[in-house]
Amino acid sequence: QVQLVESGGGLVQAGGSLRLACAASGRTFSTHAMGWFRQAPGKEREFVASISWTGGSTDYEDSLKGRFTISRDNAKNSVYLQMVTLKPEDTAIYYCAASQMPTPQTIARMYKYWGQGTQVTVSS
Repeated sequence: QVQLVESGGGLVQAGGSLRLACAASGRTFSTHAMGWFRQAPGKEREFVASISWTGGSTDYEDSLKGRFTISRDNAKNSVYLQMVTLKPEDTAIYYCAASQMPTPQTIARMYKYWGQGTQVTVSS
């Protein structure tokens, strides 16, 4: 069992940066690939980024490459999403998720555990 709690969301102006954090509980955290997804109002949840259990492999939604960076610290049971040059279209609820697979996953159904989400709002 893994419980996830996101933090770091907020209101930021376009062009600004935010760093989201996801704190995980559970002794098996280090064996899970982790991911970030987001859901904007009226839209489906979409993949943002994923990282392998070692942190050695990552995957990103193509349109976000270069602006978003996922990382993890297994010693702290945490995963992070650094976001730079934010745009109004990045406004969404951002969810942290844990997969039972060790490698990065881009599909939501491959994730078993989900956090409650953290709101990111980018103003123009």
